[in-house]
Parts: sequence; structure tokens; C-alpha cells
Amino acid sequence: LIGRLMFELPEEMGLIAIAVRQTQGKGRGGNVWLSPVGCALSTLHIAIPLHSNLGQRIPFIQHLVSLAVVESVRSIPGYEDIDLRVKWPNDIYYSDLMKLGGVLVNSTLVESTFHILIGFGFNVNNSNPTICINDLITKFNKEEGTNLKPLTVDCLIARTVTVLERLIDIFQEKGPNGVLPSYYKYWVHSGKQVRLCSEEGPIAWIVGIDDYGYLQVHEEGKGVESVHPDGNSFDMLRNLIVPK
Repeated sequence: LIGRLMFELPEEMGLIAIAVRQTQGKGRGGNVWLSPVGCALSTLHIAIPLHSNLGQRIPFIQHLVSLAVVESVRSIPGYEDIDLRVKWPNDIYYSDLMKLGGVLVNSTLVESTFHILIGFGFNVNNSNPTICINDLITKFNKEEGTNLKPLTVDCLIARTVTVLERLIDIFQEKGPNGVLPSYYKYWVHSGKQVRLCSEEGPIAWIVGIDDYGYLQVHEEGKGVESVHPDGNSFDMLRNLIVPK
């Protein structure tokens, strides 16, 4: 629907499609993404000039969206310590334990404008089959003696889009360094180990992401290098490839 509409509307007009239930969503690597009622599900269209900070670093958009989802909850007064985090490159996690959402970005360059379709979905109300944001709030209330209210799908979609708009403005003005401190505050990877090239490959330690959104790792004796996923659709961090 949005793919047909996005070229017909003025660039300054926002466009978002929101689904209550999803039966034929697209995941990474051609996977089908099924989502029941109780998830926040939407596809957002944005236009980014090619000759802008973000236009030159389009892979960063998935990181900005993941951060916006986390901040949609953790920027609410009282909800700052709900343990919602980002996993590179495009997953939303409870701590480093369990996935409860994801982001998928498609881009089309028309003349000097990127038309970006951002699909994002995260579990707000469903305790099964994994965990949801309101479960995290209930857990926090029990542990901390607080009385935080459950959040709604509508509220969190609206807050995500609002936060994303602010993050894009910051990125366009300041580049990656304008948003990376917030991203690192919520990501799950600091100091974690990964394998390079294969299951038995050399060990490296994750240190950050580079100016183009790729993961940076430190392999002992070789310094810091940027790495790419090996194409594994189940876990992007399973084996990482050092590009030649």
C-alpha cells in the first residue's frame, strides 16, 4: 500500500501504515513475520536527501529506529529502568536475553532523494511465546515496589515515530556522534566476544559501530576492524566477516 502511495504524496507529508494483526509480514532473509493482536506493527515512509549526513550513511537508519523504539519506553518518566535494549543491527531485546521486536528497512533512490520504508514491530501485550513490554513493566513493579501502568500499542507507535524524528534531526546536524552515546547506553554488546569467519575462527571483542553503521571489533594483535554479517539469517552475530 505505502509502496504505491509514497511517490504520489508531497515530500513533506508523513505516511505510516499500522496493522493490528500481521499474517504476511516480511522478516530478514525472506522469512515470514507473523504477529498477533497486541504487537505494535507499522511501516513508516520517510524521505532523506542523498547529500545529507544520513543520506550518506543510510545503514544507520535501522539503528536510529531501534533506538527510537527503546527510547519510546525508557524516556517516559518512571520507566527509565525498564530493561529494554537494542541488539545490532536491528533487534529489540529484553536485556540480552530475549528478542521482542525488530526493524527492517528498504530504500529506493529516486534522483537525489532516498525513499525509505521502515517496518518495525515489537511485542507490547503478549506474554507468549516469549515476553512483552508490559511483562517487563509488571516485573519491574514487583521488584521495585512501583506502580507503573501498562503501555498501549498506539502510545508506543506514536512515541517511536516522534523520537525517530528527533533522532534524524540530530543525526543530520551532528552526524553519528550525535546519536551514538544514546545508542551505546542501551545496546547489549559492550565487551562481548564474537568469532570471525567461522565457528572456530579467531575471537574478537565488540567495541562499537563505525561511521557507516557496521560493527567494529578488536582482534588481539590486529587492532580495530569493521566487520559484516556472514549472511546467517538466524543470528547476525554468529560469524562475522572481515571485508578485504
